[in-house]
Amino acid sequence: MKRVFAFIAIFGMLSFGASTIYAQEDIDETEDATEEVAEEAADFETVQQPADDEDEADVAPVGIHKQLKIKYIEGGAMFMSFLMMCLVFGLAISIERIIYLNLASGNTKKFITDVEGALGSGGIDAAKELCRNTRGPIASIYYQGLDRFDEGLEVVEKSITAYGSVQTGLLEKGLSWISLFISIAPMLGFMGTVLGMIMAFDNIQAMGDISPTAVAGGMKLALITTVGGLVVAVILQIFYNYILSKIDSLIIDMEDSSVSLMDILMKYNLKK
Repeated sequence: MKRVFAFIAIFGMLSFGASTIYAQEDIDETEDATEEVAEEAADFETVQQPADDEDEADVAPVGIHKQLKIKYIEGGAMFMSFLMMCLVFGLAISIERIIYLNLASGNTKKFITDVEGALGSGGIDAAKELCRNTRGPIASIYYQGLDRFDEGLEVVEKSITAYGSVQTGLLEKGLSWISLFISIAPMLGFMGTVLGMIMAFDNIQAMGDISPTAVAGGMKLALITTVGGLVVAVILQIFYNYILSKIDSLIIDMEDSSVSLMDILMKYNLKK
């Protein structure tokens, strides 16, 4: 029965695709015919209008995406492709870090209150179960401390400190790559600048004369690559600083929560 449904689904998709293609061909033919009629009418109107109207015709504005595409091609495929790769990989790592840090954040005060309540009602095992079912670095640190409660408070404190460093490393994971792309992007832009200047001087040497035409191509290449590298670096730097601020706030919460856990365990130990 599953094979029959699969066959029907595939047949339906193929039929829909074929009908879409035929419909698109009809639309294209209709558009071509319409364009031919419009071109003939435009030619007729051009003949009828005086020459002064041709000089006063307005040029249609070019879209931003087309302008960026033109500048991308004028900047050189090699260097602009490297800059685009830096931007794409840097943004991918930045977005992954932002999602990870947002998931690691939580209501710290409520979690500490819940842990204290679990210790009072169900003991260490209940508090460990609560930490195991809670997401975030603070819950992981609490679990490591509670798991070594039987070994003494000094061991708990050392365990919290050590595992806090581990969680800090996990929070900062990937930042070195973002910093690398921020540093590489302007360097690639400046390298394109140097090559553009070399191209300009080669044209001057070939022509034997200094003229705007000989220098314009190389100067344009130099400026476009420089702007591209700086734009990539600025975008990634904004994401980088935002991620650093999130990490700093999480580290502060981790340190405050570690002190609160030691206070809670000391009170629990005295009650025993």
